[in-house]
Amino acid sequence: MSIAVTSATTRRILRQLRHDHRTVAMIVGVPGLLMILLRYVFDQPALFDRVGPILLGVFPFIIMFIVTSVGTLRERTGGTLERLMTTPLGRLDLLLGYALAFGLVALLQVVVVLTISLTWLGLDLAGSVGTLVAVAVLDALLGVALGLLASAFARTEFQAVQLMPAFVLPQALLCGLFVPRDQMAGWLEAISTVLPLSYAVEAMQEVSREPGVTGTLLRDVAVIAGCALLALALGAATLRRRTP
Repeated sequence: MSIAVTSATTRRILRQLRHDHRTVAMIVGVPGLLMILLRYVFDQPALFDRVGPILLGVFPFIIMFIVTSVGTLRERTGGTLERLMTTPLGRLDLLLGYALAFGLVALLQVVVVLTISLTWLGLDLAGSVGTLVAVAVLDALLGVALGLLASAFARTEFQAVQLMPAFVLPQALLCGLFVPRDQMAGWLEAISTVLPLSYAVEAMQEVSREPGVTGTLLRDVAVIAGCALLALALGAATLRRRTP
């Protein structure tokens, strides 16, 4: 692994995104629009205060998963990845470069959504804004890591999108967004315990209701970070130069 090569990969991905205005609009604009719709659909500030922070963790995870899995597959099918792998670029350099580039974009996404939520939409937050941003960006990096891993199992962009139900929807249903996990059937709660998005949602709930850093929050952050690193390692192990 080389810091210089990883940095060069990060800059290349950011340059590509800068010229892809539609993707940037999707990453930065769509979550903010969804939060605005959510606030006025509920039309209950107390309910929005409870659900809003959770979605600040879920939206970056889902959107970064889609963008990363499709973007990586596009580079493979277009031959870009094969050409890059003939250079000193290592697999881990490539994946970390992706993770850093999309992590910076995720930071911009979270800042925009949070600014809209705290000012226009009146979201009431007990914890610190900095902690909420850090956890939301970590959730986005988890989506990036899983997107990189999922791209190894797809041959077309359509297949990459189809992987979303397998990687994302079960986690979204069981993470506590719709029904608290402790009110689920025992076997469903057991499954949710091994899914990383459950810890992302719990961490956002902890930040929204506790003014300080709690042991639960630290445990959740550790689990999310560990799962993201594991997904990156698996992604590096399964990374192929091109799609047959």
